[in-house]
Amino acid sequence: MAQSLESLVLRHTHRVPAPQGSAGEGAAAARRFDAALMDEGFKLSAELLERLSGLSEAAVLHTARRTLRTVTEMVGDHVRHNSYFIDFPANVPDTEEFWMRCVAKALGDEKARAGVLTQLANGVLDLLSLPTYGRYQHTYEELLAAQDELIASAGDRVTVLHLGGELQDEVSALYLALAGSTTPLGDAHLADLKVLAGRCALGPQPERIPVRENRAVVNEARLGVGADLLLDTVTDVLRLACALSGGDVTLQEPTRFRNLSRPVRRALLAGLDAVVAANPAKLADAHAHREPFKRLGERLHPHEYPGRPHAAEVFAVARGEKEARSFDSRVEQLLDACDVVGAATLLRSAPGKLFRALDLLLRIAADQAERDAVLAAAVEVAPQVSGRVVLAVREHFHNRARESDELRVFVNRRGRAWVTPDARPPVPAADRDRLIAALDTELGRRLPAPGRLLIDPDVVDVALPLSSRATAAGLGVLPRGSASEVDGERLRFFVYWKETEHRTDFDLSALLLRSDYSTDSWLSYTSLTAIGGRHSGDVTEAPDGASEFIDLTLDRVRGAFIVPQVNVYAGEGFEEVEESFFGFMVRDGEQKGRPFEPRTVRMKSELRGAGRVALPLVFRRGDDGRWRAKWLHLYLRGISSGNRVEENQASVSTVVRALVEREQLTVGYLIDLMSDGTTVMDLWDGGPVPAEPVTYIGLERPEGLHPESRVITPGNLRDLIPG
Repeated sequence: MAQSLESLVLRHTHRVPAPQGSAGEGAAAARRFDAALMDEGFKLSAELLERLSGLSEAAVLHTARRTLRTVTEMVGDHVRHNSYFIDFPANVPDTEEFWMRCVAKALGDEKARAGVLTQLANGVLDLLSLPTYGRYQHTYEELLAAQDELIASAGDRVTVLHLGGELQDEVSALYLALAGSTTPLGDAHLADLKVLAGRCALGPQPERIPVRENRAVVNEARLGVGADLLLDTVTDVLRLACALSGGDVTLQEPTRFRNLSRPVRRALLAGLDAVVAANPAKLADAHAHREPFKRLGERLHPHEYPGRPHAAEVFAVARGEKEARSFDSRVEQLLDACDVVGAATLLRSAPGKLFRALDLLLRIAADQAERDAVLAAAVEVAPQVSGRVVLAVREHFHNRARESDELRVFVNRRGRAWVTPDARPPVPAADRDRLIAALDTELGRRLPAPGRLLIDPDVVDVALPLSSRATAAGLGVLPRGSASEVDGERLRFFVYWKETEHRTDFDLSALLLRSDYSTDSWLSYTSLTAIGGRHSGDVTEAPDGASEFIDLTLDRVRGAFIVPQVNVYAGEGFEEVEESFFGFMVRDGEQKGRPFEPRTVRMKSELRGAGRVALPLVFRRGDDGRWRAKWLHLYLRGISSGNRVEENQASVSTVVRALVEREQLTVGYLIDLMSDGTTVMDLWDGGPVPAEPVTYIGLERPEGLHPESRVITPGNLRDLIPG
């Protein structure tokens, strides 16, 4: 467990919990540890190096082993990245030439010759039937021997690891941050929260746990240690039951409820009973999840507990045996009667729902008086709405300034994206501007006084993480919609996957689009070479893991967009394989090295989405000729097998256009709100930092910050979202 917790802290915070051990002369071992980290693109901070140098060599090596194990996984170097073409990116043949080589070798193979001749006679050839196609023809060691050594470049990534506090203090702080997050966590972070909650359920707790999914995970741990449960809706109890059954606490996927012990059943029924007894109107919440509540009732046996009558009412409502008129139905009745003012008045008692209905109410209002009433209601309840919802509505109305014939993009909680034409009538510009101004005022009121601000300019265009589900787990990953500079001359994508049970073929491809989003060309297993690019070759099975690469020389690429994608051609999906991840590297000029060099990796993200086509990000050439990445974290449904870049280019282009042209609220927006007339703001250029405490916002924590400084980096960017 200790190793797991230390690894978890390191992954989230880039801090190494204070190394333990006897005092000694560990300086030499610490320097060797630092050198080993540099090979992975990491290094020790001066403070951490000093701490290790004062420990014994054995203590340093103990810390080094577990830290290196974690950072290699963070960057994707814990597996062997082989390449089909041993000299990649050199000597990649044209596609037709390569296929003919495979055919020629098959005809020279006594076992394969007859089958190949039969296929050729019929005019159709299955590449997978060729012995040398899709399977590595050399070992990983042979690949290493064939590649030149990487020469270090000033542009290589260096991620600094800082000295943390005692392990329990670091674990407790991380638990409080995740549990008290104002934005929903992704699946990976929810799993981490579950580990932390099991350790911290009886320790310090957040003042509030505003996100319901987080509350379910915490309640599971609290139930296990006999602590009071945090419940204020019947849905909280349903989420807890899902957590206890290993199901989906977001309630997006059905959960098969397990048989629950009698003490657990008593606790859940007591929770339901108390919620309804305190507020009978909460019964109506059962309407939204009728089927799960009916199935849960079959496991809880409420009839065995006559002392919990209110709990039994919940299941009666779910079965349709008891009427409980829902709040939403009352709103719908008013809207059906075109009573906009009445609906807005009723919605004042549910501020979050009012904010989510603002666009509809302003569109259907009959006149300016009704729109004024809607805006007045919104301004009145704004202080009661969560900061995340206020920001989401602010972003929504900013983008409503577009013409009505533009595209609307929808992304569900699992990253699945789809696009439709925007046929909504516009919201009057004056009303939209009044609302935006009011929301800016409300958000500015909530933001804390930052003191002296120290800003890394590279963080300004990072999108606000209104939901952590908009960000995949990994290294160097930014929220959906974020933009970041690409500062190298060569861009290299990589994908790795390892099948669980069935033969699985992932295909890495890159679609090159013109400025109007039409297709220029692509790189894939059917097009191994294109202007400025090389593909490493098709690998069609991964029992021991497999990798594919695409290498692009940026100044030779035509068009305005590069869209890397990973297609599931055959076998298991992204959520079924044992492991899968995508990333990109940046290299300078003719910088050589293996196909995968960890210190050149700029981003590595897990591929765990609901779809058969993954779109991690898009690269866009600006008017100045410089390339910038925009983060997508999207999945398209695709088809069950045979997904190829040639077949999905139209749908990919449409989704990319919708996301690229949508403007997200960024860190820069909040910085502007925080920068009032009394705030001192400095831009950090990589040099010395102020000696006084500051609020630092950037991509990486600088060394030497005052210990009382507030530090915001991508790992805790959610802390910027006001409550």
